[in-house]
Amino acid sequence: MRYSLAPMASPAPNRRLPVSLADIRAAAERIAGQIVHTPTLVSRTLSTLTGATVYVKFENLQFTAAYKERGALNKLLQMDPATRARGVIAASAGNHAQALAYHGARLRIPVTIVMPEQTPVVKVMQTEGHGATVVLHGDMFDDAYAHALRLEAEQGLTFVHPFNDLQVIAGQGTVALELLNDAPEIDTLVVPIGGGGLMSGVGIAAKALRPDIELIGVQAELYPSMYCRITGSEMPSSGDTIAEGIAVKAPGEMTSEIIADVVDEILLVPERDMETAVSLLLQIEKTVAEGAGAAGLAALLTHPERLKGRTIGLILTGGNIDTRLLANILLRDLARSGRLARLRIQLQDRPGALFGVVKLFDKHQINIIEVYHQRLFTSLPAKGLYADIECEARDAAHLQRLIADIKAQGYDVHPVEIH
Repeated sequence: MRYSLAPMASPAPNRRLPVSLADIRAAAERIAGQIVHTPTLVSRTLSTLTGATVYVKFENLQFTAAYKERGALNKLLQMDPATRARGVIAASAGNHAQALAYHGARLRIPVTIVMPEQTPVVKVMQTEGHGATVVLHGDMFDDAYAHALRLEAEQGLTFVHPFNDLQVIAGQGTVALELLNDAPEIDTLVVPIGGGGLMSGVGIAAKALRPDIELIGVQAELYPSMYCRITGSEMPSSGDTIAEGIAVKAPGEMTSEIIADVVDEILLVPERDMETAVSLLLQIEKTVAEGAGAAGLAALLTHPERLKGRTIGLILTGGNIDTRLLANILLRDLARSGRLARLRIQLQDRPGALFGVVKLFDKHQINIIEVYHQRLFTSLPAKGLYADIECEARDAAHLQRLIADIKAQGYDVHPVEIH
C-alpha cells in the first residue's frame, strides 16, 4: 500500500518554535571545521529518471558516514567542564552511537553506549573502536534505553538523546544551511523521518530562510510512527525494514510538535522502493547509502506524480549498511530488472533432457550460473522433475526471448519471482 498525507497547515504566524534560526546558525559556527561541509551535487541521471531536478547532499561523507555527527557535536560542545569530565551516555545501536563516540573521544569526554544484547558484533566493534564503553543490555532497544537512564542516574552521567533534544535538533539543522546556500534554487526538500530530529532542524532552518519552500518528510511504510502521530492514524510500527535508521516506534514529543508546524506533507515508501533507491545511488552516483539514507530517493520513485517538475533537495543521510545486506539488495535489484533470473523448467527424467534446454541458453547467449534438480519434493509424476536454472541476461527483453523460445520447444517454464 502507498500512503500520502494531506498538506499540513502552515505554522501559526506568532508561534515561537523551541529552536530558532539563530540557534542553528550558532551551531554551524560552533561545529565548523570539526565536521565535513558535505557536497551538494545535481544528479542529471536521477533527474531524468524521476522527472524532477534532483540535488543530492552527501551526508554519508561525514567521518562516521552520517549526519548524526552534527547534533552530537553541538550538544557536547555546550557542556561545561564538570559535565564533560563526568561523561555522557546514550542508548543506540546505530549512527548516533558512532557520532557520540567519535566526537567524545576527540574532546576527551568519556562516552558510554548501551546497546541491546543482539546488536551485530560489527556495530559494537565500530563503536568501541571510537573509544566508547559499550554496555550490552536487554533484548530490545527499549530495554537498552531504560538501562541507560538507570546508569545516567547511578553514575552522574549526562544522557544525550538522538533526537528529542533542542541542541541536537539545532545541530542537525545545519544541514539545511549548507544545502540552501550551495543550491539556492531548490524549492522542495525531501527528508527522512525517524524520531524527527533531522526533519525538525532542517524544517526550522529552511522555513526561516525560505518561507515558500516545501518540506516533504519520508517514512518507511513499516514504521509510520510520525505519520500516525501527526494525522491521528492507527497503523503498526513493526517488521523487518532495511531502513533501520528511521525504524522508530515512538517519535519525540518536541520533534512531533515542530514537524506538525513546519512540514507540509509526509510520504510513506515501501521496502521495494528503498531497495531500488539504494541500488540506484550505488549504480548512478557511485555512492553507498543505507536504507534510511536512500528513503528520500525512494519517495521520488513511489510518488513520482507528487514531485515531478520540482527542484528537489535530497539529503542522503548516511551510508552505514551491512555489506551482506547491500549485496542482497543489489542482487535482488538485478533480478527485478531481468538481468538475473531463476527459471523453473519441467523436464522428463531421462538422459539428454537437460541438454535440450541448455542448448537454448547457448543459442541466446545467456549465461548459466547454477542448475538445481528437484525430483522428490514435487507434485510431478515419478518420471518428471523440475530444473531450476539461475542465469544472467543482458536485460529483461533478452531474458523474455529465451523464455519464449523454451516455451516454443514445448517446455513448461516460468520465472521464480521475488517481491
